[in-house]
Amino acid sequence: MSETATLAYTVALCDFPELPQRERTAAEARYARVLERQLGGPEGVAGSLAAVQCLQDGDEAPEGTDPMATINRWARAAAAARTAGMQGLGEPEGAYFEVRLA
Repeated sequence: MSETATLAYTVALCDFPELPQRERTAAEARYARVLERQLGGPEGVAGSLAAVQCLQDGDEAPEGTDPMATINRWARAAAAARTAGMQGLGEPEGAYFEVRLA
């Protein structure tokens, strides 16, 4: 994850306590890299996440934005990022990546 991304958003791999810190950090970096590639860099990730959170909260979509397209784009990007992030780690039950605006 780039330095700018650290300021825009954070990624945390949750509910995988037995994973060593080095592997956790690598998985989070893979997740962030794919998310940024799919959504247009750190600013794209932060903007997409903010838009999805607004829609989930029941707020209006920004003018000129298709709510379903926004949600679908985030879902596709998050799925691709999860695949990359979990690569080589198996599928631990209950583990997930949490993305938050910084």
